[in-house]
Order: sequence, then C-alpha cells, then structure tokens
Amino acid sequence: MNRPLAGMLAACVLIGSAVPSHATMPIQKAAKEAGYPATNCLYCHNEKLPVKGKTVTHNERGAYLVKQKEAKKAKEVDVAWLKEFVETKK
Repeated sequence: MNRPLAGMLAACVLIGSAVPSHATMPIQKAAKEAGYPATNCLYCHNEKLPVKGKTVTHNERGAYLVKQKEAKKAKEVDVAWLKEFVETKK
C-alpha cells in the first residue's frame, strides 16, 4: 500500500471514530418548546454556527449536556436534562 493512501485511510478512520458533539435543529426546537430561551446556537455553543467536522466548543450549558449524554450513555441530548442545570454566578 502506498503512503498517501495509507495516510488517507488513517485520517478517515480517525474522523469516522470521533464522537460527534454538535447540536441539531430538532434539539434547539425541543428546547424552545420546553420553554428554554434557545434562540440560536450560542445557547449551548461558543460558535455562532457550529460546523460538523470542525472543532466545536461548548459553553457551560453545552458542556453540562455533553457530560450528561456521556454519563447516561444516551444517543442524543435530552433537553429535559436542562432542568437540573444550574448556571454559575459571574
């Protein structure tokens, strides 16, 4: 196997095995319906518009939801978990 092909295969394996951690419009819509002020992506992310495949950072609320997802071994984020989130005072 030649080197460029091996490098491309290794990159594909790494990208494919990464756990996606991005918001979806249905999650944002569910948060709005539940009464949370999720007017845009900045409700849980630090980026105005997170892009799949690029580095995505979360604010305090988003980090909490990611931790809950991992702890509960859930496939998707559940907006009901936001009931338990307590924002730290600044």
